[in-house]
Amino acid sequence: MAELSTIARPYAEALFAAAKDDQAGLAAWSEAVSELAQISSVSDVREAMSDPRLSKDQRKKLFSGLVKSALSKGMQNFIDLLVDNDRLLLLPEIAAQFEELKNRHEGSASAEITSAFELSDAQIQELLTGLEKKFGCKLKPVVTVDKSLIGGVRVTVGDQVLDTSVQAQLARLRDTLVAA
Repeated sequence: MAELSTIARPYAEALFAAAKDDQAGLAAWSEAVSELAQISSVSDVREAMSDPRLSKDQRKKLFSGLVKSALSKGMQNFIDLLVDNDRLLLLPEIAAQFEELKNRHEGSASAEITSAFELSDAQIQELLTGLEKKFGCKLKPVVTVDKSLIGGVRVTVGDQVLDTSVQAQLARLRDTLVAA
């Protein structure tokens, strides 16, 4: 996994530099690269893009044809570059790193909040208020439900994880009892 992120990093940084200089803005580029990442994540697309019977030009046309929104010249050039370098399948990782760069530039971060139960908007806002104080930046929540947590929440911001779930507490208790 580290290898993919290492390979994807220069592409994400180059894309971010181009997006900062473009008048369309970071949000437009973020949406576009997110759409490209979603398309490249589809198993049939992945299979087609790695088919040796297709030429690079055919791959470029095929992939560009799958994009619903209009592609800017810069985004089309980016797709062409990825196909030419056989890196198109790295788009999900490139998109994730681009989003991290964008968030850092804006002074924000993505907070992955996993809860055992559905959270109301008020609960999410209350949780975000405390987390923003702890991390010192504006957080963009991505909330999911995982019933295996039993209770509580697990929050991931960057490479930091705050796990107050019942599942984690039981695991710590088990580890303590086994070690004793």
